[in-house]
Amino acid sequence: MSGSGMRRREALLALSLGFAVGLAGFGAARAEAGKTAKLPPGSDNLANLATRLEKAPRRRDFQTVPMILDRKDLWDYEALEATLAYRGNQKQIWNNADLGGPWLDLMRDALDVQVLSWRHPNFLAVSATHGSAHLALLDQAVWDKYKLAKIAANPKDPPASPALFAERKAAIQALQKRGAVFLACHDTIWELAGRLIADGVNPDKLSPEALSAELTNHLLPGVVLTPGIVGTLPEFQLAGFYYVQ
Repeated sequence: MSGSGMRRREALLALSLGFAVGLAGFGAARAEAGKTAKLPPGSDNLANLATRLEKAPRRRDFQTVPMILDRKDLWDYEALEATLAYRGNQKQIWNNADLGGPWLDLMRDALDVQVLSWRHPNFLAVSATHGSAHLALLDQAVWDKYKLAKIAANPKDPPASPALFAERKAAIQALQKRGAVFLACHDTIWELAGRLIADGVNPDKLSPEALSAELTNHLLPGVVLTPGIVGTLPEFQLAGFYYVQ
């Protein structure tokens, strides 16, 4: 991690689980808890899923990828199937498309209420991440190389600050420790590659296929790549996941 990335991460870790409205003291306490969070007692199904996801391969050595993924080896098929097959009764999938929105706070709140209030230790929260929110799933190397702090995947969005990226990443890591699963969208990656090429932010002069591959190779650890979120959401609804728009 670069020095600038480390400073952003350290400065914002205390706020990573705080409310977006700026309750910094409360957020720092929640962030500190998140750094050591464990799966709750009685969460056997969630623990089994975590084990399966840890063992499931993630291919991150692509040289090129096509616009449409038509073979299972082009996405994280085993990890995606394990998530779809989750046996817990309480399972929720969130349609998260706005980087600057409260999606991570809401997922955290759902976990708190389901696990601590309703006593459902096997509650599973899944983020169907696309749009500008998808930028939070990319690592520091591509933030720096492609100046992602200056853009958003949706051209209508305002510029995204480095601080917002760092905050979102810390929150994602804390939620992953609690069993949450974050799905990545190949379609969004392809669109982002096209945006970078059109904006002239392409130092290696890569093709859309090669630039999409590089972005895919820099997804955060634990993230599950799908062939496309919009087309994958129906699979989760058929599998009994409660859908949150």
